[in-house]
Amino acid sequence: MGKLSDWWDDVCYKWDEHKHCLACLGIVAVVLLLVVLLAAFGFVRHLSISVASASLTRFDLNTTSLSYNLSLTLVIRNPNWAMSVQNTEPLEASYKFDGQAFDRFELAGEGDKLPAGKTRVYHLDPPGTAARLVALGNAGEVEFRKENATGAFEVEVAVVGEVRYTARYIKCKLEASCPLKLQLAPPGTAAVVFQKVKCKLAKPEKNC
Repeated sequence: MGKLSDWWDDVCYKWDEHKHCLACLGIVAVVLLLVVLLAAFGFVRHLSISVASASLTRFDLNTTSLSYNLSLTLVIRNPNWAMSVQNTEPLEASYKFDGQAFDRFELAGEGDKLPAGKTRVYHLDPPGTAARLVALGNAGEVEFRKENATGAFEVEVAVVGEVRYTARYIKCKLEASCPLKLQLAPPGTAAVVFQKVKCKLAKPEKNC
């Protein structure tokens, strides 16, 4: 009994000696966990959108319609390392000239997710030549003739949608503008070198 009693006293002594250290380690672990959670879910990094490539081989304006052949590659990246992004509305892209939309595409449907740190690539490539009704108005027609004389057209790609980030209830509007200046390259001519364009995101709402 004496040896058992001595062993128990020794254990109790060592526990009393180290329990404060263990308590400190526990506090440090909790603080580190809170820091990690705050870094992961406390701050949102908004999506990065860019046009990686684009090619324009036709751009003709008739009385009521615009005939075009424009293909491009749109890249959307989620820079967050812990938060995925879910579409709460369909994600769409529109082609615009002089502020007027002349075509629209659905990139991703409602409910689609972009995981943390991942990138999605969308190829917008209408088959053949597309003819779309468009009302540019007098000013738009003047702008078309001016750009047509140079063979370089200023076309905007507008991306719109609504998303929700992991662990956040708030829905955030997504609006981005990708201004492109495209040199017309009719079929059979040499390809025009395209420099990657980073799209400009609209200022997020206060809670986003």
